[in-house]
Order: sequence, then C-alpha cells, then structure tokens
Amino acid sequence: MRNLTLNVDLKGRDYPIIIGADLLGSAHLVKPYLGSGRAVIVTNEAVAALYLERFEANLREAGIDAFSISLPDGERYKTWETLNSIFDAMLAQRCDRATTVIALGGGVVGDMAGFAAATYQRGVSYIQVPTTLLAQVDSSVGGKTAINHPLGKNMIGAFYQPRLVLSDLSTLSTLPRRELSAGLAEVVKYGAIMDAEFFAWLEENMQKLMARDLDALGYAVERSCKCKADVVADDEREAGRRAILNFGHTFGHAIEAGLGFGNWLHGEAVSAGMVLAASMSARQGEISDSDVARLARVLKQAGLPVQAPSLGAQRYLDLMGYDKKVQDGKLRLVLLRSIGDAYLTADFSAAGLEQVLTDIPDDG
Repeated sequence: MRNLTLNVDLKGRDYPIIIGADLLGSAHLVKPYLGSGRAVIVTNEAVAALYLERFEANLREAGIDAFSISLPDGERYKTWETLNSIFDAMLAQRCDRATTVIALGGGVVGDMAGFAAATYQRGVSYIQVPTTLLAQVDSSVGGKTAINHPLGKNMIGAFYQPRLVLSDLSTLSTLPRRELSAGLAEVVKYGAIMDAEFFAWLEENMQKLMARDLDALGYAVERSCKCKADVVADDEREAGRRAILNFGHTFGHAIEAGLGFGNWLHGEAVSAGMVLAASMSARQGEISDSDVARLARVLKQAGLPVQAPSLGAQRYLDLMGYDKKVQDGKLRLVLLRSIGDAYLTADFSAAGLEQVLTDIPDDG
C-alpha cells in the first residue's frame, strides 16, 4: 500500500502522521525530524526482540547516532521508577537538549518516552513510532504523556507533542490477537463519538480487521487519526471538545485501577466502559436500547468484553472520583446523543448512574 500522510494542525507546532507498510526500514522519514542527529530509542523487551535491531541498524546506516533503552513490558511498569530508569540511561550517555527521544512500542512505551522527553532537561524533542493498533490510532497522536498512580491511571504527566508519528502497519502482523482487539476498542470509539459513517463501515468490515487485512487496517488507522487530529487541533489541552475522546474511559480507568493495572488491557476496559456509558446514555433518554446493543455487538465482533467486572457500585464511584474530568468536585461523563454524536456533561442522574453500576452482574 502507498504511504498516507496526515497533519496535526497546532499553529506553528504542526506535525505529520505517516501511515504505511515497512516503515521501520525508512530512516529517511525520521532523519529530518532529528536535531543533532543523536537519538535514544525507548522500547520494551517484547518489541525489542522483534524490531529493535533492524530499526536501530537502519538509523545508524543513515548516519544517526542511536542507542536504546529497553523497559520491562506491561502497564504495571508505568511508574516513577521506570521513568527514572530512562533518565538514568540518558544521563549516563550524556544526552543533551539536542537529543531526540524515539518511542518504539505501544501505548505504555509512548507515554513513558513522551513524559521523559517532556521533562528531561526541561524538554527535548521526541518521535512516536507506535507498534500496536491502540497506539497507532490513539495514544501516539495528541501529545498526552503520563505515568500511573495507584489511585488512578495517567494522573501524573504532561501535554507534550511529538515532532513526527510514524505508523508502520507491518508491525501489526506480530501483534497478539488480544492486543489487536484492544486497539479496535479505540477504533470503534471514534465511530461512536463522532463518525456514524465510519461506525457503519466497522460493522461491515470488522471481520477484515480481525483478519489483519492491510488495506482495511490502513483505512481504519487513517480514519481514526483524522478524527483525533481534528479534535486535538480544536482543543489541544482538553479544555472542552477533546474530552469526548474519553468516551468509556471514566468507567474503563476505574476498571483498570479496581482490578489492578495490567489485569485487563486498556482497550478491554474501555470496551466494557463504553457499554456502561452507552447504557447510561440510554437511561438518560438520549439513545435507544437498540443503539446500546449495536455498540455491544460490534465490540463483541472485535473480540472484546462488553460486560464490566462487578467491583460494586460504591467502589466504581470512588474510583471514578479520581477521573481527570472531575471539575469542582463534580463528576462529568461523556455520553451519546446518538451513534456518532458524543457530549460531555455533569448534568446526569446520580441515582441513574448508581443503578447502571449496580446492574453489573456478579460474574462480570
């Protein structure tokens, strides 16, 4: 397939998203975005075994002085201790402000590398090279970087935009099926919140996506990134419209924290969270029960859980109280007016929310 290039328009801080196949061997796409020509590749053990040697060698062949840092793999390592290990390595290598950080991996690696770049010597450039579907359609775009706190996901971080996002669809061929499904949760989210036509396309083409059809994946990544780029350009720091990108996340983050980070993948928790958010939307009289069923059906086709775990209504409410959309002590939710139309509100029935959470079956 031919390479596709999108642009995130941030008024003087624009950056491209390049989508294509076999891009890890295209160092010429990366080189123009490096300052001094020196780079540190942050990856994890699983991705390193598959792609690091080839990627690092290709950069060096292009005259780029690169070294790598390999982190342990998993959401539970998204901590201060792991972040500090990146700083330790960069300081040991005497990295200066002209060094560029390259995130090679999924969402955890991208968040950790981006936060390290945002804070090392008060900020150095970084590039996202996402190798999971979830990272390609969501976390690599938009500049959100963070680590977790035991009380909440992504509670400590910074808005810090990359200089380039390089999405190599070929890396999805080695992605475990569970990880592929987790990424599709975020793809479905874009259709649900702002693109009804895309949602209908997903209903018709989910089998192709699950079979890793390259053209279908390329279209899904491109369409998802267009949605996100549009929202980020309009509201970079989540002062308003960008909050709709968190559809299902208030519930999903509570699931992740309640079960212990890493027990459910982020996309799995978001999937069940979207069904809860849709159920709440129906209880508010915004969408029909058939719309809730429609959302649950396409998520099931993607191999995702649609029933949330039974943590207890009060435990959910306690964890949701740490959500970053809480304002003046008031929880705000992203709900649906229809498939393809989401909104943020604090004007919802507290009793209705408690009932939605109470209705979760005990075997969830």
